[in-house]
Amino acid sequence: MGHSVYDQPDAQAVQAQFGRLLKYTREPLPDVFEHLDASRADLLAFTAFPTDVWRQIWSNNPQERLNKEIRRRTDTVGIFPHRDAITRLVGAVLAEQTDEWAEGRRYFSLEVLKRCRQDPDTDTSTNPKEPKQLTTTQHT
Repeated sequence: MGHSVYDQPDAQAVQAQFGRLLKYTREPLPDVFEHLDASRADLLAFTAFPTDVWRQIWSNNPQERLNKEIRRRTDTVGIFPHRDAITRLVGAVLAEQTDEWAEGRRYFSLEVLKRCRQDPDTDTSTNPKEPKQLTTTQHT
């Protein structure tokens, strides 16, 4: 049922489904209910962005891909002579990934990032570099 929160078409539906999830967990799983309720703003922060980028925001595919690459490189070496050796190797992998992302293989295009920073309720032509302020509300 938890994943169904992310399968909603718009922010209002996400909020409604999250409310149903809370209602579902209140009695049988009070600890889960409390944790979810306290984490509502963090869990639903993605709804402040355009719906077409939601999947990219809450997906952890880039992190999994990076972890897989680190694992592949460390498995190739096998046994490291000391801690500094693995730190250097992982650091090199991270630097390489940073270069790849900076040079063009972006998870979010620059256009998408620009749209995510724009507030649809304001005219961005006056100050296009002004970052969008995200606000969250505490629900009880």
